[in-house]
Amino acid sequence: MADATDAGFDFDAVIDRRSTGSDKCDKYQGRDIIPLWVADMDFRSPPAVLAALHQRIDHGIFGYTHASRELADAVRAHLARDFDWPVEADWIVWLPGLVCGLNVLCRAIGGPGDEVLTLTPAYPPFLSAPGLSGRALVSVPLILQGGRWAADLAAVERAITPRTRLLLLCNPHNPAGRVWSRPELEQFATVAARHNLVIGSDEIHAGLVLDADKRHLPIATLSAEVARHTITLLAPSKTYNLPGLGCALAVIPDPTLRRAFIAAKGMIVPLVNALGYTAALAAYCDGEAWHQALLHYLRANRDLVTAAVGRMPGLAMTHVEATYLAWIDARPAGLEQPARFFEHAGVGLSDGADFDGRGFVRLNFGCPRTLLNAALQRMHTALAAR
Repeated sequence: MADATDAGFDFDAVIDRRSTGSDKCDKYQGRDIIPLWVADMDFRSPPAVLAALHQRIDHGIFGYTHASRELADAVRAHLARDFDWPVEADWIVWLPGLVCGLNVLCRAIGGPGDEVLTLTPAYPPFLSAPGLSGRALVSVPLILQGGRWAADLAAVERAITPRTRLLLLCNPHNPAGRVWSRPELEQFATVAARHNLVIGSDEIHAGLVLDADKRHLPIATLSAEVARHTITLLAPSKTYNLPGLGCALAVIPDPTLRRAFIAAKGMIVPLVNALGYTAALAAYCDGEAWHQALLHYLRANRDLVTAAVGRMPGLAMTHVEATYLAWIDARPAGLEQPARFFEHAGVGLSDGADFDGRGFVRLNFGCPRTLLNAALQRMHTALAAR
């Protein structure tokens, strides 16, 4: 297979992100720390996106903007092509970001004091959105089975109470890197149906399945009945590296759920900005060649991280099936604060405690390989010197 540069896209280029207001880099401003924490990639977005943004900027007017029918059709074509999911245009509710969508979702389902159940470790807004919405968070830890993170369905059943209203899933899972299989999704759906729960499914990493023998399966595609009880959150931001442009969407087939979601969104959620819509349209219509080259590059980075961590004393990780995020167990190393330890070694990682995974760190390998190699070497040197 041709490499990324042969495909016409240079993922090896190291781009200086300083002085651009980058959260990722400015966290360590003035310090020699390679930032591999927050989930944005250090790659330029697809050329088609850059060209479309230049054209939109040249127009020169940035008024209030709605999603065009062309964009809705592009989303529908993408979902049908990649996931065999026929979606109607009126099922789509546009959002300025997926985190916003998680908070709207928690407000839309149930009432004050009702419960939201999720699996941990979890993307931090999964843990904060219920409380910010006047709901109670109920978390059930994932378990390791045969070297893979899995849901403990018996524990999930035990955790459900008469106040539980919403089952919040992440598929593919951040930070565990799992692609939930059809049988696993069917089990989630069965539990939700048995207890009359709405399923909220964050599928923002749907386009980042790395294993060739796996395919993302939206839980809403299991059956018409499951779809009627599911709100799916999506965005082009992770797949095409557009998080700063703020464009996401919810797919809600059931009109009653959709009305509740829109009502919760109310007048407090801002509109998507004009450039977010522009970038999303270009990505969905003309970004596929870049996307495929990206996946090829990320697979090699994933394999590099797996091999390197396997050689580091006291670290362990499971296979990353999807995303560009490695969930690394530092507990065997006896590190009280592993994120701080590696920061002192010159590598900035996400602290697992923020995901309800104390003793773990999350490493973002969506970066040029020279940076990744340098970071992994620093980690290995620091551990070996203990």
